[in-house]
Amino acid sequence: MSSFGIRLNAVIEKYLSLFVPVCLILGFLFSGGLKGGVPWVPFLFAYLTFVMATGCSWAQIRQAFRMPMPMLIIFAAAHVIAPVAAYALGTAFFGSQSPYVVGFVLFTVIPLGVSSIIWIGLSKGSVPLALSMVVLDSALSPFVIPVEVSLFFGADIEFDHVKVMLDLIKIIVVPTILGVMVNELSKGTFKSWSAPFCAPTSKIAMITVVAINAAAIQPYVMQMKNDMLVVIPLVVVMVVFCYLIGFASMFLLKEKELIVAVSFSSGMRNISLGLVLALAYFEPLTAVPVVLSILIQQPFATLNHYALKKLEHTRLYKKLTRIPQNETLRY
Repeated sequence: MSSFGIRLNAVIEKYLSLFVPVCLILGFLFSGGLKGGVPWVPFLFAYLTFVMATGCSWAQIRQAFRMPMPMLIIFAAAHVIAPVAAYALGTAFFGSQSPYVVGFVLFTVIPLGVSSIIWIGLSKGSVPLALSMVVLDSALSPFVIPVEVSLFFGADIEFDHVKVMLDLIKIIVVPTILGVMVNELSKGTFKSWSAPFCAPTSKIAMITVVAINAAAIQPYVMQMKNDMLVVIPLVVVMVVFCYLIGFASMFLLKEKELIVAVSFSSGMRNISLGLVLALAYFEPLTAVPVVLSILIQQPFATLNHYALKKLEHTRLYKKLTRIPQNETLRY
């Protein structure tokens, strides 16, 4: 049974960029049957967060704090540069009062994506840094998200800051703390011991959240399908921009494993949480850019992976990192 769980997890990880958009489409096609699962979404998400946190220790978090430059770059890219660009882009096309603009900004201010850790591992990046950043960013989300939404939209939208903070504490902060504590109490063995069950089921929980939330907004998307001709290209631009911010970190960082971690961290967001928030606290149309980013974020992660592989062979990268032509990086 344990070997089956491990194999199932490997298959899901390998084809994650395919499973996510397929589940999104299934959510649209079977909206009537899946909408009833909306009340279960917070519990599924809390479970996903808990499993993610069981792979992180206090030692890894302390190690991340010993690398302040990558941490600052990730936070600045994800929560300063990207939100400003999203607001400017959305406002230019739809005006500041549009729920689409709120959706663009929400996509950028939600925490870093758990799936980025998979891609960082595949690309030989710093997994401990990435995992620590996902945990820290998730823990800070009850404060970061309400503050940033207020800064951009103020009184223009009705937004219960206290309720959002409390809900985020329940579905993000508490499971994160519990996951790290379980890891510590088990002396780092829980993740591997529970992997045959927790690893595949947590990923199934993630794509189930995507399907349920897609089902919930399907009627609204169909009503506004003419807007999609503008919204879809803008979402593509926004997602690509987020990856490029991290890619540009090579001008500040000297190690490929750090550049890889920053690139994926700044490019990928916790879309499942974005959907939960968009549907719970904003107009349904706010969720449209978040949903569309699911279709785009994972395929572009594949392109980012290949771009990073090509990067280390370029003259510019070798010059910036001061690596001689015949020397190989140690990971």
